[in-house]
Amino acid sequence: MKVGIIANPYKDGVRLALLRLLEILVSFDLSSVVEDETIAALDLGDHGVEVLSARGLADECDVVIVLGGDGTILDAAHRLGRTAVAVAGVNLGHLGFLSSCNDTEMELLVGALAGGTYHVVPRMLLKATIHFIDGLSSEFYAVNEITLTRGQNGRVVAMDAFIDGDLLNHYRADGLIVATPTGSTAYSLSAGGPLLSPRAENMVITPICPHSLSNRSLVLTDSSVVELRSVDDSEVPTLFSVDGRSPVEIVHGGSVTVEKADYKLNIIRLEGRSFFSTLRHKLHWG
Repeated sequence: MKVGIIANPYKDGVRLALLRLLEILVSFDLSSVVEDETIAALDLGDHGVEVLSARGLADECDVVIVLGGDGTILDAAHRLGRTAVAVAGVNLGHLGFLSSCNDTEMELLVGALAGGTYHVVPRMLLKATIHFIDGLSSEFYAVNEITLTRGQNGRVVAMDAFIDGDLLNHYRADGLIVATPTGSTAYSLSAGGPLLSPRAENMVITPICPHSLSNRSLVLTDSSVVELRSVDDSEVPTLFSVDGRSPVEIVHGGSVTVEKADYKLNIIRLEGRSFFSTLRHKLHWG
């Protein structure tokens, strides 16, 4: 087994955690490759490790271990791109929804990888296509959610939402979220959306501070196609974002189509760990 490593260089203790991980991989006779950006940021060029780009890790490795938090895993997923490689998150802090373990359990994780005693949970992704008014289009892929928001000016945005070609609603709100089951524990949850099991094949539309108390979240099947159109009575251009990344401005007349992606993000979960135990821990249930 060849194990790739991506780390968040801005996390406290990440350098020591990475060096420790390399030692553990050697002790289990597993080969390792570190992402080039991680090597450069942490100045590890003198440690004699093999180095590849994130895309190279996706092509050459059996597993990619990500050191950081859920945000680091999201960023790594975007850099890895379209791949079937399994991802194991090591949280350098509080337990995350996407993480396989924390940094004190790295030996347990590597032992599970070496022995094959782990589970791979495929996570549904979303494909979003922006249709600009000049006829051009751009595609994006989301692990958590796509959002259309008002930006920094304080005015509401207006948009029409269509499901499989049928009008769902005319929204006037601070924004709108279309989330995956994975994203149901993130921004959508903060905006009042429901929790979905990560194995669910659904997407959820959640308005952000809608200007109507009757507007609520809606759970859709994974075969649904959502179209969001910026309309004339919107007071400002709409800002489109994927997983909290840099926004793209959509002016009046532009639209976004959202549907299930044709590939998934494979997340490693250790035996005896479950999404529901993490949920109880994070939300302080029971």
